[in-house]
Amino acid sequence: MNMDNPVHKEFAEYVIRRGPALLRMARGLTADPTEAEDLLQTALAQTYLAWDRIQDRAALDGYVRRAMVNIRISWWRRRGPEVHPTADPPDLPVEDCTRRSELRDCLHRALCRLPDRQRTTLVLRYYADLSDAQIAEHLGISVGTVKSTVSRAVTRLRGDADLGQDFPIPRPRGYPTRPPDH
Repeated sequence: MNMDNPVHKEFAEYVIRRGPALLRMARGLTADPTEAEDLLQTALAQTYLAWDRIQDRAALDGYVRRAMVNIRISWWRRRGPEVHPTADPPDLPVEDCTRRSELRDCLHRALCRLPDRQRTTLVLRYYADLSDAQIAEHLGISVGTVKSTVSRAVTRLRGDADLGQDFPIPRPRGYPTRPPDH
């Protein structure tokens, strides 16, 4: 990459500045750290090719997020659904958690056990803080499908034995809070 070119320099500065946050987003969309890196790299390559057409530089993160979601959907369609025809999911390899808290690791594993669409809607809702309408637009589904997918994902996380009772799973927007037990 010729750094004398201002476009190359501007893009490189953007990647250096926003790369870590975008990689965290990619990790939330995938169950595999290597796949997350591939996803981000592919999205950044698409962004670079469209760099001259992106007028609003403040919207770059949204452009890359949208590219990651679109690429992820494309990968799902090529691969087909992941079906686990057993009541007990297989044991997943445990990462070295020396730099992460036990709770974060536990949540990550629980999210990885969710189907792709459920995991993606939760990441877009709680990490990217998108509305139901924005999520529906990103995924190309209806708002009702977003709501039901988030509801099923949160219910599934609440039932995950690894998370235990002490982990507060947020209620989806628009859902009533439970009255206190007396």
